[in-house]
Amino acid sequence: MRSISKIILTTGTSIIAGTMLAMSAGLTAQAADTLRVRGTVESLDGTTLAVKTREGTDAKIMLKDGWQVSSVAKASIDDIKPGDFVGIASLPTESGGDGALEVLIFPAAMKGTGEGSYAWDLKPNSSMTNATVADAVKSVEGHTVTVTYKGKEKKIAIPEGTPVVTFAAATVSDIKPGATVFIPSEKAADGSISSGRVVVGTNGVVPPM
Repeated sequence: MRSISKIILTTGTSIIAGTMLAMSAGLTAQAADTLRVRGTVESLDGTTLAVKTREGTDAKIMLKDGWQVSSVAKASIDDIKPGDFVGIASLPTESGGDGALEVLIFPAAMKGTGEGSYAWDLKPNSSMTNATVADAVKSVEGHTVTVTYKGKEKKIAIPEGTPVVTFAAATVSDIKPGATVFIPSEKAADGSISSGRVVVGTNGVVPPM
């Protein structure tokens, strides 16, 4: 059995699926008021989460009723097979095509979530492609995948050392000072930030998206 399947089966599929289906709006990057908060936890006081963002600013996120938490677990480039549904953040390369910044392997139950290729803010000029793997090739230069989405096709090189993860379960106790988080959020006209989901780093694996 593939290693990522073992992780999903042993960490609570229903919890992960519920959390990540709720995250789909944050992963598609289409809403004008979408805000992705990346950083480290400063405190969690009831439903108010204080985060030091990667930009060095302080953010307070109001967690909605029924909010959920999940984590990510380490996977391998070799786990990526044709038919898998993946989310790949990438940048254009000097030689043409795209080079991956990170790869998320979706659980089978989430195939199709946020399908498409969108502007992303992991790095300047980066994009996020949620698509089905049509072909995965290993060569001396590394790995290359061909992915398909909405009748389109894209080739993405995955250099050695690229973070590859899948989803795993987490608990509120994992959201502790110093923990790395990725929080797909909504920013209101008054500047307040809210979210119904938190992805937190556990066991030394941080959310790379």
